[in-house]
Amino acid sequence: MSTFMPPADTDLFASTAAFRQGFERGLEALLDAASLNLFILVTANAGFAAPMFTALRTRLREQFRQHSERLREALRRGERLDEADDDLLVFLKMVCMGFDALSLTEGRVAGEWEVQFNHLRAFRPLRNSQQPMTRIQAPFDADGFHFNKTFMQQEVLWEGESCGQRFALYYNKYPFVDLHCLLVPERESCLPQYHRRDMHLFIWRLIDQWRGNLPGIRIGYNALGAFASVNHLHYQLFLRDEPLPVENRRWLHNGGTQEYPVDCRRFACAGTAWDYIERLHAANEAYNLLYTPAGLYCMPRRKQGDFHLAAWSKGLSWYEMSGGMITFNHQDYTTLTAARISEALRSARLASPSS
Repeated sequence: MSTFMPPADTDLFASTAAFRQGFERGLEALLDAASLNLFILVTANAGFAAPMFTALRTRLREQFRQHSERLREALRRGERLDEADDDLLVFLKMVCMGFDALSLTEGRVAGEWEVQFNHLRAFRPLRNSQQPMTRIQAPFDADGFHFNKTFMQQEVLWEGESCGQRFALYYNKYPFVDLHCLLVPERESCLPQYHRRDMHLFIWRLIDQWRGNLPGIRIGYNALGAFASVNHLHYQLFLRDEPLPVENRRWLHNGGTQEYPVDCRRFACAGTAWDYIERLHAANEAYNLLYTPAGLYCMPRRKQGDFHLAAWSKGLSWYEMSGGMITFNHQDYTTLTAARISEALRSARLASPSS
């Protein structure tokens, strides 16, 4: 098993350009393994960036052909398939479409919101993000999906220590923001998806340390009940040139005059922010977080299964709560209006948010 790691003389965090170069070189290296799960990961990540997809198109198309023929022959012979069921299902959908019919991720603006058509993400398994939840804390399940699985170690972009904390960065198999990674602290400790004060302070320090070299750095978090899909402590790190809609100055939480559709609190102080998060924990309230160089956005909300989800949506995670909408068919992508987006967000609003 091989894991791509940047060369020792390469600082992945030296600049946005260095991060992108390491990210893309890692994807190319993963293709060398010629495994089905990594083919899917690389295709989904390359599909999020047109230049990367163009550079890898020939290799991806050839691997698509090879995997198709290999699996077709194995099924003819009645042989056991060693691939994960999730990967087989996703690849079957890709085969039904045909490689050249797969769409790159598209994006547009609808009023104050951003909308994307994410074709490959529509193929992914939903895991427990669609299950109704009544609690925001649950024990780690060693039998469920987690980042200690042997095959997951192939998907590591970087592992090391920074700001006094050891952590790994995994590629997000089905990304929905640019340079999308999953930050997993103390992976082998098997921590459940429940935010902790030490991790909050670590994320705050990390943003502060890297903001100079990586000005577009953001880190998202989904509590259980707020469309977290994996109960193994992780955060979603990404870089982007433009702020997310929740960061717009028009909103009351940023000193503007317009009310955001869901309750949103912005914090410039790590201690004050944690005091508020602790109150949410005590009240068993679900919430999403967005850490930015300008501070933390905390969005308490109704738990999944406790409100009506719009037909065009498969969930309201930190990204949707921050104003970015993912659609899975092109008609929804082209017709979704700002008013419908605001209505969908208001449906997740708490009747009496914690003060």
